[in-house]
Amino acid sequence: MKKRFSEEQIIGFLQQAEAGIPIKELCRQHGFSDGSFYNWRAKFGGMSVPDAKRLKDLEAENARLKRLLAESILDAEALKAAFRPKTLSPQQKREAVMVMRESTTISERRACLLVGLSRTVLQYESTAQPENEQLQARLVELAGERRRFGYRRLHALVRREGVQVNHKRIYRLYSDAGLSVRRRKKRHGVAVERQALELPSSPNQVWSMDFVSDALANGRRIKVLTIVDDFSKEAIDLAVDFGISGHYVTRVLDQAARFRGYPKAIRTDQGPEFTGKALDQWAYQHGVQLKLIQAGKPTQNAFIESFNGRFRDECLNDHWFTSLPQARILIAAWRRDYNQHRPHSSLDYLTPAEFAAKHRSSDPDDPVGKGCL
Repeated sequence: MKKRFSEEQIIGFLQQAEAGIPIKELCRQHGFSDGSFYNWRAKFGGMSVPDAKRLKDLEAENARLKRLLAESILDAEALKAAFRPKTLSPQQKREAVMVMRESTTISERRACLLVGLSRTVLQYESTAQPENEQLQARLVELAGERRRFGYRRLHALVRREGVQVNHKRIYRLYSDAGLSVRRRKKRHGVAVERQALELPSSPNQVWSMDFVSDALANGRRIKVLTIVDDFSKEAIDLAVDFGISGHYVTRVLDQAARFRGYPKAIRTDQGPEFTGKALDQWAYQHGVQLKLIQAGKPTQNAFIESFNGRFRDECLNDHWFTSLPQARILIAAWRRDYNQHRPHSSLDYLTPAEFAAKHRSSDPDDPVGKGCL
């Protein structure tokens, strides 16, 4: 059996050899080979016992530092493998731990420590909740029907169906389903001066009017006259035809006034249909003030511009009209849905019809009768 000697013993053998004792005699007496002796002399030659102890301590420290360096390199490799994408959520941290353990030999405990995740959370397995799955399926269905609705409006819709849930759960299910509303592209060009709009205090105080253009499947252009009550956000009328003159506009306004009465003012841009004699004479006869915005400044008529954006996104862009009668039917259906079913964020997520009815119940002297359907 090979003998093991301490540093003190080895240094003692070297000192005896220096005192004149033959090397072969030392080897025979203590049971080690010539090769071991020469290796010891190369390593400990000229050293004392305290020097040997310091060397041993340095070797131990060096081994410890090497071990720490190896662990830090392993940690760096694990983090590099797992944290290429930014990870914040518990699920992403679970995925990071899995990537670390697949790519390196790091332990589960150390990987969890590096990403800041509890091992209990790592091993947790969620249980499916049928009510959440049903609610998420309903959100997907509603989002497919109303592509411009975000999670807040979808929340208002499901509450109307009797589902009492927190808006945070709606947002979580909305996000998990991968639902989102595509942002509209910003308009590039020279910024125009904005003019603050005063919100009316009652219905029929101010109406806004504008035109929206579209085309049939055969390429023929159609025009839509949009009329909105600035207070209740109701779509008073959406008149559709190939051409709409100033006299046509007055006939549409007279028809709307049979149910609602005449407004105190109407805000329009400076289009030829709104600046001609027909509308000017009609306004004079019925005591209606015409408010014309400045040319090239549509933000001064922001209420109708906002409505037109929704109308394009939710109706015109979703339908391919083959004829004028079909366009009138589909646009009228969208108008009814907008007034009676679509929650409006500026009305505390009430529909325009509900908001108008609530105002009429609180103000019995409201001149508006049945409102618009």
